[in-house]
Amino acid sequence: MAINIAPESIDTALDILMREVRDGKEQLPEFQRDWTWDDGRIRGILASLSQGYPMGAIMRLKYGNENIKFKYRTFEGVNAPGVTPEFLVLDGQQRLTSMYRATMAKDAVVTKTDKGKAIQRFYYLDMKLCLDESQDRYDAVIAVPDDKKVKTDFDRKVLLDLSTRELEYEHEMFPINIVFDSSAREDWADGYKEYHNYEKTYMERYKQFRTDVIETITGYKLPVITLGRDTPREAVCKVFENVNTGGVSLTVFELVTATFATYEFDLRKDWEACRDIIWGKGEPLNTDVMHGVDETAFLTTVTLYSSYLADTMTTCKKKDVLALPFDAYQSNKKAVLEGYKMARKFLFSQYVFRRRDLPYTTQLIPLAAICAVIGKSTFNLPQTQNILKQWYWCGIMGEMYGGANETRYANDIEDVVALIKGKPSANRTMGAAYFSATRLISLQTRNSAAYKGIMALVYRAQCKDFMQGTTMDIVKSMDESPDIHHIFPEAHCMKKGYSKDKWNSIINKTPLLPASNRQIGGEAPSVYSQKIMKSAQIDEAELQLRVESHMVNFDAFIHDDFDTYFIDRAKAIMKVIESAMGKAISDKASEQTIKIYGVDLEDKAVNLTF
Repeated sequence: MAINIAPESIDTALDILMREVRDGKEQLPEFQRDWTWDDGRIRGILASLSQGYPMGAIMRLKYGNENIKFKYRTFEGVNAPGVTPEFLVLDGQQRLTSMYRATMAKDAVVTKTDKGKAIQRFYYLDMKLCLDESQDRYDAVIAVPDDKKVKTDFDRKVLLDLSTRELEYEHEMFPINIVFDSSAREDWADGYKEYHNYEKTYMERYKQFRTDVIETITGYKLPVITLGRDTPREAVCKVFENVNTGGVSLTVFELVTATFATYEFDLRKDWEACRDIIWGKGEPLNTDVMHGVDETAFLTTVTLYSSYLADTMTTCKKKDVLALPFDAYQSNKKAVLEGYKMARKFLFSQYVFRRRDLPYTTQLIPLAAICAVIGKSTFNLPQTQNILKQWYWCGIMGEMYGGANETRYANDIEDVVALIKGKPSANRTMGAAYFSATRLISLQTRNSAAYKGIMALVYRAQCKDFMQGTTMDIVKSMDESPDIHHIFPEAHCMKKGYSKDKWNSIINKTPLLPASNRQIGGEAPSVYSQKIMKSAQIDEAELQLRVESHMVNFDAFIHDDFDTYFIDRAKAIMKVIESAMGKAISDKASEQTIKIYGVDLEDKAVNLTF
């Protein structure tokens, strides 16, 4: 159901907003990033303000909804301890903070240069430049250090001194930080006129400056969009994302962090401890395979698990994560962390050792949640492992986790847990998974999940390195970092005029260690195989064992018969895919397959034994 948040939009005088910021009526939700604007951007917004130029709307939320308990803080530079806000600003912090610090705060603005150097500045308006239409207004906004002296020559020479009111009058520099203080503003005007002996030129200049500049600032209004107290958290998150497209988008995690903070609980700190467990910090086998699991994925997993246990509708959409109760998080976090430990172990068993080789990080969410539900003892059962394997590989080879996945996560935990418990299952992911024979030849780069999945299946088939003869297990994989290389080298294939669609497809690629790749170079298999046998001091029979472990027809390989090799390896890879998915590839003999490969790919022609 669509949510109608019915915001109000009212043009509000800037001086009212500034006073509300000062008094703590306008505050920030704790999840907001810090104020970051540098001196140049502050001068820019003051220049726009002095000319009455529009600067965009402010978005705020009425505070007081019992269902949205965000922790809050005052704007930077504001001292209003213990004040409960009337509004929380969702968009406009950078602008409001910059204007407040420059126009109302009496101390210097703590900011930075465009190169990030910390500085302190007071801001002035050069009256003459402001009234000169040929001048850029930005140049009329003068920033001076906290001692109000602009110096050069390693501080030995003072270029501009505004350290007293008399010097401000002399240089005709109006201090912006009194612009909303009518009493201070009038005192400054009186002093300015008196200093210049009430000469007509100065009297007229101040009058014009007051009319053209000061009154433009004091009369400035900003459109303020106010969301009602009943606005749901999901809408707050979406609004924040929409209005902060040029900045740092608010994440679900940040909103939940702000909500949990009302329980005096630091979710970010807690996540750091959970992250170390999920990522396997301190484990004997130290790999980065789980490093793609971030804080939002973890919260989604906790929500999915909690929703499943609640025995209602299983769901983990953004709105559900935002609504995750604090007590549910606390109660279920430990089980989910155990689920991630089991998921990590499962990946290793499927020969997925590194993050770059992981087909889908997203699939770890339902995998960890499923493991959390079934527990360690059930997880270790051979029957459970077989079910998890089939579900896992159907998801990968069916390329099921590339888009919005929350509904699939819910289906997975319901269906897979039911299968493991021997109950009726809709089996939706496994039922819908489909791999096409024609897809195999289109896999040209490691970017796709199916590509990474096939390489993991080659690992799982106990492939041996050509040079070393070692199996690509986790230790070897992490120690020497095998990479994917062409079996018939690119240079050789190009020289022979073979189709790039074929020689650059995954059918002609396999994982090898660097030493093997160096021996291969760009030469034909018949040539580089001799180099490998000589260098590794092995005979042809041993080389054949190593080559065939990669699902390669050795006879075609050693005789540089690319066409036979290519078709036989395509069939062999598809056989392994079918075994992993537990279902046949249905289009191996289709017209499209024959058109692309030149033959059908039924298993009857495979000349290999492995």
